[in-house]
Amino acid sequence: MKLEELKKKIDAKTARLAVIGLGFVGLPVAAMFAAEGFDVTGVEIRQERVDKINRGISPIEGKEPGLAELLAKVVAQKKLRATSSYQDLVDCDIILIDVETPVDDQDHAPRYEALGAALRSLGKVLKDGALVIVESTIAPGTMQTFVLPILEENSQRRLNEGFYLGCCPERVMPGKLLANLRNLSRVVGGGSPETAATMQALYRHVVNADLDTADWITAELVKTTENAYRDVQIAFANEVALICEALGGDVWKVRQLVNKSPYRNMHLPGAGVGGHCIPKDPWLLAYSVRDRDVPLHVIPSARAVNDNMPVYLANLTAKLLREAGKRIEDARILVLGYSYLEDSEDTRNSPSEILIQKLTGLGGKVAVHDPYVAEYQGDVYQKAAGCDAAIIMVAHSTYKELDFRQLQAVMRTPLLVVARPLFNEQQLEHARQYFSHLHQIGVGR
Repeated sequence: MKLEELKKKIDAKTARLAVIGLGFVGLPVAAMFAAEGFDVTGVEIRQERVDKINRGISPIEGKEPGLAELLAKVVAQKKLRATSSYQDLVDCDIILIDVETPVDDQDHAPRYEALGAALRSLGKVLKDGALVIVESTIAPGTMQTFVLPILEENSQRRLNEGFYLGCCPERVMPGKLLANLRNLSRVVGGGSPETAATMQALYRHVVNADLDTADWITAELVKTTENAYRDVQIAFANEVALICEALGGDVWKVRQLVNKSPYRNMHLPGAGVGGHCIPKDPWLLAYSVRDRDVPLHVIPSARAVNDNMPVYLANLTAKLLREAGKRIEDARILVLGYSYLEDSEDTRNSPSEILIQKLTGLGGKVAVHDPYVAEYQGDVYQKAAGCDAAIIMVAHSTYKELDFRQLQAVMRTPLLVVARPLFNEQQLEHARQYFSHLHQIGVGR
């Protein structure tokens, strides 16, 4: 099939779509294309997730506006079905790949086991003239050196002859999946200008923002650079917060006044950076020049600053406990929030995990509460009973409604650490009525 024919099928919505990987990215992508009238097949290796999706039930917990309703609708309309078999993709014209691409904890190299497995399985059933689009975030150069060779070898076809290949990295965050997919611009990288134009026509069905055409390397660079930029900016804000604490300043007031100047956008400091993207993508960008003579200083330094914030917070809590007359070895500490993002179940690269490891390593006993993570759900005040410190790690909306008087009444020691910008100054003043030891990150005393 030629691209001209595929473009006509896209315009008529008769092109058959597949999405490999039905997680935080693939599931909403599949549902949105199905809602636009395309027949969509989703491939997912977790059978329990396949079964749930085919019953019209979203496996994604947390506040995800519109997703559960949209999924139920398109499944009922028989526009979307999930499967664990790649054999079901033999007639698909377009295949989107949305699998995880983590990095190794030690050397920060990308781990492409899931991507490689998906490409090999897909190659064996790839339809002649099909368009394959990698939406997963990958290190710059991966399309050329990893994706293309695997597809050509396993499909026994050549690029731009037997199949077409594109790269259009996702730009979503939990809690805003559908809104992000619809409203954020995308870079559409094709193996040829004609492929990029065909991809642009496809995404125009679901994206209301700019769709900028480019080549593979540009698409790969833009996505990894974007998140590396955010990581660096957050690290700067975190270092300023530490300086403010040491000098008796207020980072929130400093940030507000700095950002009054034109072209300034100081980010929010906090207890660390989590999720699947920001802790990983800077390393993907750095990895792309691992064998070239390019000295890197800013990206690794930013990663070190942000990774250290939960460790700093644990040490700070131990210090605050001592000031309150309590040894951490004798203390019970409540960590409020385990997901990496407010009102989400997503625990990938959770800063709370590092915090808990450090607190227990210092000898503390730790209780955890999170309204969206099944393992840690329950009554927050029951979990706080007998605790000597409470650390708010995630800005869940439910924590904005905390009853400070009730929380303090059940705790053994009135120590509250606020590690996220959850409360305004009036609310913090109210909290101080009950917590004689209250510390907000980035504010010196």
